[in-house]
Amino acid sequence: MDYPTNLKYTKEHEWFDIETGLVGITDYAQKELGDIVYAEVKTVGEILKQNEVFGSIEAVKTVSDLYLPVTAKIIELNADLESHPELVNQEPYGKGWIIRIEPQNPEEFATLMDSEAYQNYLASL
Repeated sequence: MDYPTNLKYTKEHEWFDIETGLVGITDYAQKELGDIVYAEVKTVGEILKQNEVFGSIEAVKTVSDLYLPVTAKIIELNADLESHPELVNQEPYGKGWIIRIEPQNPEEFATLMDSEAYQNYLASL
């Protein structure tokens, strides 16, 4: 599995790119969920707190909540996912991003895991 070193990670298996504001689910999460068929985000334009549910992702056999890695305003949903939700499976760190955010509290970045810490976390599960 792939865990880019330029990203930050959560225990709920979301990734966050501090530079671009993009958020998605990790390679581990997409493999655990299976074939993604739908991503729902009704919170665009809202400010939510760290770890609040910002949407959900639906796979063939399950639906999973999506959690915000940091307190932020949700500024954009990846429109490509409407017609191509499989991008989350094919390119979880690229074209399969889910939302773009505007962080409200940069101090929260320190609460996120780097790639090595996330891999160690997965090994402990």
